Amino acid sequence: MTVHPADVTAPIDPAQLTAIVTGILQKLGLPESDAALVADSLVVADLWGHQSHGVLRLPWYAARLRSGAMGAVTQPETLVDTGPLTLWDGHDGVGQVLAAAATDDAVRRAHAHGIGAVLVRNSGHFGTAAYFTRRAARQGCVAILSTNASPAMAPWGGREKVVGTNPWSIAAPYDDTEVVTDIANTAVARGKIYLAAQRGEPIPDSWALDANGVATTDAAAAIDGFVQPMAGHKGYAISLLMDVLSGVLTGSAFGRDVRGPYEPTGRSGCGHLVIAISIAAVAEPAEFEERLRRLVDEVHEVPTAAGSAGIVVPGELEDRAESRQRRDGLVLPARTVAELRELAQELDVPFSLS
Repeated sequence: MTVHPADVTAPIDPAQLTAIVTGILQKLGLPESDAALVADSLVVADLWGHQSHGVLRLPWYAARLRSGAMGAVTQPETLVDTGPLTLWDGHDGVGQVLAAAATDDAVRRAHAHGIGAVLVRNSGHFGTAAYFTRRAARQGCVAILSTNASPAMAPWGGREKVVGTNPWSIAAPYDDTEVVTDIANTAVARGKIYLAAQRGEPIPDSWALDANGVATTDAAAAIDGFVQPMAGHKGYAISLLMDVLSGVLTGSAFGRDVRGPYEPTGRSGCGHLVIAISIAAVAEPAEFEERLRRLVDEVHEVPTAAGSAGIVVPGELEDRAESRQRRDGLVLPARTVAELRELAQELDVPFSLS
């Protein structure tokens, strides 16, 4: 996509942006620590280069909080506890708050039992899955996270959306960062289509079909239609099974019953599954680190193909983007900042970005 200078802001201080988002969320009723967590998750997504999951989503969350579809105070209830495994009811709390708490609890159980699993029902959209698997990896675990989402794609061979993007993430600690993947099972995360619509830009015709099942470059038509699965039937199959793990198994909503974060009303019904494996339970952490370093080195040392800009491991591009934008400032779509300013003014939150 071509981004024109008038469509983006001058570089923004990420700390100032985080403070504004935190203030807005507090005005909407979130406790200070929860507001700071959600704000950090959104700004970090922007820093990683995933603006589809960044501050762009704050007005959506605000609308859901105002309508009561999402509760500002998150109070999960334990329904099952076997020791290494627990099941929570999130009672329509904030997705990021529930996912962070579930991640930390899975890590605690993993260090006690070797493996820990937390299943969450009745949660909400939590942004980028890698934000939480990286959190577990920083605590000495390999982590796996799945979630479900509102219908976005048709089953393979169909033309009615009933399957969500249902993303998943795996992360492992590596040096002072993480090797991590965060994948939606569609050709593109749906938020990228919303971002294109916000910018008034066309999308590649491989991303989505319109309501009639015809490939489209019109982002608005794609929103009304459905997103293509990644890798054809394979993406559809993976997404369906992620709904089994996140929705069917947890007792949460699944399929057509899950509501998206861009819908101002209606219970979300998102479910999550967090699995943490303690590295120390199966190997010396130093040995694990050395083995992973050898794997990463092998990948980096492969000769590059013609036209390649270089070989990276999953998570490396995000680390580079974050480092650069923390140093030079964060550039956002102008419309995202305008909507943020409007929301801050409505809630009497001081707004100053430089």
